[in-house]
Amino acid sequence: MKRTTVWVTTAAALTGLAACTSSGSSDEPQDKRPASAPAALPALRTAERSTERAKTARVRSTTVMGTQLSLTADGVLAWRDGLSGSLTIDYTGGTAAETMRDLGVTSMEARYLSDAYYARMGDTFAAKTGGKHWLRYAYDDLKALGGGADLADQMRSTTPNQSVRLLLDSADVREVGRETVDGQTATHYAGTVRVGDVTDTELRRRLQDADVIAETVDIWINEKNLLVKKVEKTSTTNGRVTQTAHYSDYGVKVAVRKPPAADTEDFKALLSQSSTNPT
Repeated sequence: MKRTTVWVTTAAALTGLAACTSSGSSDEPQDKRPASAPAALPALRTAERSTERAKTARVRSTTVMGTQLSLTADGVLAWRDGLSGSLTIDYTGGTAAETMRDLGVTSMEARYLSDAYYARMGDTFAAKTGGKHWLRYAYDDLKALGGGADLADQMRSTTPNQSVRLLLDSADVREVGRETVDGQTATHYAGTVRVGDVTDTELRRRLQDADVIAETVDIWINEKNLLVKKVEKTSTTNGRVTQTAHYSDYGVKVAVRKPPAADTEDFKALLSQSSTNPT
């Protein structure tokens, strides 16, 4: 198993999760909020609290990362004590998707638990890993490995309400108007966030580590003050990233189990096995 393949799997599982929670954009914001901003802020603060208190939701999302990777994700997430949930991730395009197709993998199931996340691959992949279908990524292992600290922190702390929180830090936040989203009436808010202005210290650090300068964020809040859609965009060294997510069924039951140990290979062990073929 090539080391590159193991990291591609890591990136795909993280990218699918990020699309369902929060990410980033490019254009610089204005230095001052427009006249409509003060009116928007109380509504956004209410939505941020309501979404955080809901604790669970059903999520479906799409992500396009330039020519590198595009995918869709569908599943449920919970953000009670850290993040947990399960997503079905389908690779739809990009060079990373081609790498996965070479392994016979066009989709995977990802399970996110408190100490690790698990990615279920296909039979072709299992044939290359001693018959085991699941890869286990312990967050502590990700943190110990070069470049893994940010991924581990993101897995533990990222939640859907961060998109609303980001918009509260926008210098040009504004109410766009009332629209219909997934059959329900929602209020559309938009703005651009300069990363240096993000008040959440941990979130600001993660964005800076990802070389993001600014983000454009569009969110839609329903009449129950819950986030029902978000679109985030960013420009990175790998190209422009666009993430769209839809949220529904707040309060849905989320119960995630660890895969059978006998059918699970450890990420760190697999990297060690692939050390003789690092490419």
